[in-house]
Amino acid sequence: MLLSSAYCPPLSWFALAARDFTLSADRVIPSEVVLEASENYRKQSYRTRCRIAAAGGVETISVPIVHAAPKMPILSVKIDYSTPWLLRNERALDSAYRTSPWFDYYRDSLFKIMESGEESLFEYNLSLIRYFLEKTGIACNIRLSDSFAAEAEDDYRYSIDPKKPDTVLKELGIAKPYFQVFSGKYGFQENLSVMDLLFNEGPDSLSWLKAF
Repeated sequence: MLLSSAYCPPLSWFALAARDFTLSADRVIPSEVVLEASENYRKQSYRTRCRIAAAGGVETISVPIVHAAPKMPILSVKIDYSTPWLLRNERALDSAYRTSPWFDYYRDSLFKIMESGEESLFEYNLSLIRYFLEKTGIACNIRLSDSFAAEAEDDYRYSIDPKKPDTVLKELGIAKPYFQVFSGKYGFQENLSVMDLLFNEGPDSLSWLKAF
């Protein structure tokens, strides 16, 4: 399966990562994900942004980058630390999830990764992806692509996009609600960042992402 880099990716990304993961009493078979490392950076995508459920509704938080030439390789993209975006993101998460059941449990370890000072956007996202795979309990082997292909088998690089309808959860048969702090005010908000599921469901996140 071919997926793109993403900042705290949406649930559809992790549902795909969990799709081929097998867990039984006597064995664990990890899923296999190829992360696109050979593409050019794509603006206004999940590579630099994610969606959370805040008191005012769905909110987008993002990572600013140091802009350079067009068609910049994703591995060359650097994070811009000249503004206090990290503090704003952390405050947004504190405000949105401080009353969720599992936020305090994960907060410090997550913020430690966020505060790493990593310059590379790709490596920053990869560290967060690995963190969420571990915390949701998804056994997944990730390898990086070594060349770019315009088309590939089992390719979800560009279908998971904030500007496009995302049908992955429905296709996998797991488009279902879970507890959200503000659901009484706004109803259930679909396909937010994996953080939303983890902070609200904790160790039960895997049961939501995959039907065994």
